[in-house]
Formats: sequence, C-alpha cells, structure tokens
Amino acid sequence: MTIWAQIGLATLVVAMTILIHLFGLGLLLALLRRHRRAASPMRAVALNAVAILAGGFGLFALHSLEIWLWALVYLAIGVLGDLEQALYFSISTYVTIGYGDVVLGKGARVLGAIEGASGIILIGW
Repeated sequence: MTIWAQIGLATLVVAMTILIHLFGLGLLLALLRRHRRAASPMRAVALNAVAILAGGFGLFALHSLEIWLWALVYLAIGVLGDLEQALYFSISTYVTIGYGDVVLGKGARVLGAIEGASGIILIGW
C-alpha cells in the first residue's frame, strides 16, 4: 500500500472514530444529565455513583468500538493474519503501548502510527 493510500485510509478511519466518539459522548452526556437530585443525601451519593459508573463503562465501550474498527480495517486489507492478532495489535497501538511483538510490514506502518496518534487523542478527549 502506498503512503498516500495509507494516509487516505487512515483519514477515513480517523473520521469514523471521531464520529463514534462525538455521538457516543453526546449520548453519555444526555444520559448523565437525566439523573435528578435525590431527596436524601445517601440516595444522592448512590445515584451519582451509578451515573459515574455508567459513564466509565460508556467510555470503555466507545474506545472498544474504535479499537475494533481499526482491527477490522487491518483484517480487511490483509496486513495481519487473524482477528486475534489484529485486535491485539490494535489495542496495544491505540493506547500507544506498542509492545513490538506484532508489527505491521512496509506498506502499512504509517497506518499503525496514525492509529496510535488518534487513539491517544481520543483517550484524552
């Protein structure tokens, strides 16, 4: 894959992950704003804890969707052997750990680097 093809594909996938994140965060914010104040302080603590827990799981779900999207792209273009390898590579790249035991070959390395940059930006968002 040429560098321009990698940049083009990465741009498309980054745009998709941004949209997933944008709409997902919008949905999470709408859900968090729906919880009301409770009559008692203990009930308020419990409701706030549930809201925070739901937000945390929601964020984890959004990042998981984005990681799976990248993994499926690697599989679709045939640069990684199987789903387990593609998912493992995508997880470690998205969170910028990058163990280095699974690497992309020439013609796909830029794609992986862009996943790492976009992943850390989305985690920070």
